[in-house]
Amino acid sequence: MRSITITLGLLFSIIANAEQASVASVDLATQQGVAVVQGTWRYHDVEVVPTQHHAADVHGQPTGAAVSTLDIQPHAGLREFDDSNWQAIDPTSLNQRRGSGRVSFSWYRINITIPETIDGFNTRGKTVAFETSIDDYAEIWVDGELPRATGQSGGSVIGGWNVTNRLVIARNAKPGQKIQLAVFGINGPISDPPANFIWMRLAKLEFYAATATDAEPYAVTPQEVNVRVTRLDDAINDIVPANAKIFKLAEGFQFTEGPIWLHDEQRLLFSDPNANRIYAYDARNASLSVYREHSGYEGADVDQYGQPGSNGLTLDKQGRLTINQHGNRRVVRLEKNGSLTVLADRYQGKRLNSPNDLVYKSDGAIYFTDPPFGLPKFYDDPRKEITFSGVYRSINGKVTLLSKELKGPNGIVFSPDEHFLYVGNWDSHYKVVLRYPVKKDGALGKSEVFADITKELPGDDALDGMKVDAQGNVYVTAPDGVRIYSSAGKHLGTITAPRTVHNLAWAGDGHSLYMCAHDRLYRIDLLVEGVRP
Repeated sequence: MRSITITLGLLFSIIANAEQASVASVDLATQQGVAVVQGTWRYHDVEVVPTQHHAADVHGQPTGAAVSTLDIQPHAGLREFDDSNWQAIDPTSLNQRRGSGRVSFSWYRINITIPETIDGFNTRGKTVAFETSIDDYAEIWVDGELPRATGQSGGSVIGGWNVTNRLVIARNAKPGQKIQLAVFGINGPISDPPANFIWMRLAKLEFYAATATDAEPYAVTPQEVNVRVTRLDDAINDIVPANAKIFKLAEGFQFTEGPIWLHDEQRLLFSDPNANRIYAYDARNASLSVYREHSGYEGADVDQYGQPGSNGLTLDKQGRLTINQHGNRRVVRLEKNGSLTVLADRYQGKRLNSPNDLVYKSDGAIYFTDPPFGLPKFYDDPRKEITFSGVYRSINGKVTLLSKELKGPNGIVFSPDEHFLYVGNWDSHYKVVLRYPVKKDGALGKSEVFADITKELPGDDALDGMKVDAQGNVYVTAPDGVRIYSSAGKHLGTITAPRTVHNLAWAGDGHSLYMCAHDRLYRIDLLVEGVRP
């Protein structure tokens, strides 16, 4: 293992060396600057509207009597917010006074694309900062996320009276990378609403030469971020706190997957299959390290693979790490002496596709899914030897096919009593979770559709990792968030984080749920205990 980064501050929000001179800049208050990033400023006044809430209970949580309060509309910080009907404004008019004066709020939004060059300067791999100054205060959302931490001043949150907000919006930037900025303007002081109006003094991007660590993922001082909880059934209130909070712990990864908690070490292991690594996040000191290089593939043709590394991780009864290796196309166990034991690599003499997710049964058998997502050309890859995507069981060196009815079997989990096995399908045309009864010999009975979101959530994204809690509720990572279903298949509600969550792991005392969300790592604390290896 080698250490990567330990953050001592809010690296996402504030550049580490504020005195570092930029090597290129783009003035977003000019037509030329906005054209360089292919952007358009859009503006909308904010309304203060009445709404209903709940008073504080004896624990200070909003579960008491119904009360009337106020909210704002629109909530336009979210990445998926549609601002196409908003007023498009000339960048040279950002300093125009807007809003209604007195108690007044405003939204400014712009989507930018990182250019390949700026006046001959190559932007690839650089660090990008955004600076703005709103009369009088500002909050800044980046790609639908508003991170904040105790004691933070500036960056994404208010820094002071007419103070410039400055925050890093990209590290290791890539030409063509798209970034969505939403600036919330506030007229102030709030306690003495002024007669003046909201306007933007400046808006610019600054590009900095990258340091040695800028290209590496990094841990952050745990930062609270925005969360939406859709509550469809009262039962969700016994699972997700009324004042639920998600914390961002680390970011900068290519893709996060397959998390597993090491209780004795208080560390979370998780894969970055794109980077061919396993990382370790230490909850004791909020640090990040590389746990294993070449976690899924050692071949010389690794550059041909999009996801050559490990994916799903779990532990056996002895606490030994078990790894699904995409590129090596096998399931292996990491022994205490550092050697690897192959648990499954072939079925009927043919190489597996690319084992994806896995779970142990109490009898020691490993159940795993095997779609071709780790192969360079997926279903059409010439390396593919098996014509279907299977769900398998492996014990004592014997690999048994259990099912081949799904095109993209992905997440897999047992019910707490092991009477049922749930398998999710990554298939944009058939987004289902199937539930199989588990026979005494470990085989599976006839499947039934437990959940189907195909029509509800169209699009390319489908279903990924899953977990269950001690009550039998099933947590499914879907395009709209972490969906929570009762054991009867009723959709109780959804937890939506700023990034799409692809896999989960119960941790800590069993109530903390770690979430692998594309390029970052989140945590949420729930009211129920999860089922852990």
